[in-house]
Amino acid sequence: MKKHLVIGAAGQLGVELVLALQAKYGTDQVVVADIRTPSDPAVLNSPFVHLDATDLDAMQAVFQGGAYAAVYHLAAMLSAVGEKRPLAAWDLNMASLLNVLECAREGLVERVFWPSSIAVFGPATPKHDVPQEAPLDPTTVYGISKVAGEGWCRYYHAQYGVDVRSLRYPGLLGHRSLPGGGTTDYAVDIFLSAVRGERYTSFLGPDSALPMMFIEDAVRATLELMDAEAEAVHIRTSYNLAAMTFTPAELAAAIRERVPSFEIEYAPDSRQAIADSWPASIDDQAARRDWGWHHAVNIGELVDVMLEAWEQRLATSAARSAQ
Repeated sequence: MKKHLVIGAAGQLGVELVLALQAKYGTDQVVVADIRTPSDPAVLNSPFVHLDATDLDAMQAVFQGGAYAAVYHLAAMLSAVGEKRPLAAWDLNMASLLNVLECAREGLVERVFWPSSIAVFGPATPKHDVPQEAPLDPTTVYGISKVAGEGWCRYYHAQYGVDVRSLRYPGLLGHRSLPGGGTTDYAVDIFLSAVRGERYTSFLGPDSALPMMFIEDAVRATLELMDAEAEAVHIRTSYNLAAMTFTPAELAAAIRERVPSFEIEYAPDSRQAIADSWPASIDDQAARRDWGWHHAVNIGELVDVMLEAWEQRLATSAARSAQ
């Protein structure tokens, strides 16, 4: 049986995707790679390879070391961090993707997954129900790299027959790892403050509506897309993907229904301009039509799951510290 390689396995999405792949295929059939060692012990139940994804020789060596059915290439510098280091973000995001595509062109892997993002959209994009074919005019280096990446994916598919697939993720919310420097990170940080009984200071204003998704829905979408027959995958740039839209004020209100003492204040910073350039809602009918996508988790379920998970994590951490 051929294996599945996850590059960028130490990140928020990487951890969740590795766990899902382990459950589906077995720990020995999943190989995890990152430039840093994942902190989640469950991830390390699978073989780990230290990898600088910008090093083509190193990447080729990893691919040549095993027979891979699929690679999930998640390594990237996200929006807020990328604005502080734009050239480094461009180099990491572009070089690593092209290295993966070159390995696929050489026949070292059968299928490639690469995530795009709502960061590809910008001021010219409709604010609501953004269609699959919409203007792409990003205002961040992260978004610019994603637009370029979508073009490279389409090119390698058209020119070399590389079976590369992609999703434009909205903001992803999970609880197994801390955020990695994205503009939607407030929607994870807010739960930590709530379970600690702390007032939360949001770096986005109260009315900043953005598309969001529970990370388990995003992982399921990823696996469903990768399992789809090639003939069903009609879009080789990246599929729109959607679940829910809410503002910081709406999320705070939902938390307050469960934690009445929770308080929030607003101090928008440089990330506000990034959020303002993104749409509030996405039309993902192409994904629903082509390979049967549907989301499962809405804001109420999200708040319940996130609060319970972070309460358990903090309680476990406190118990370990007391030992």
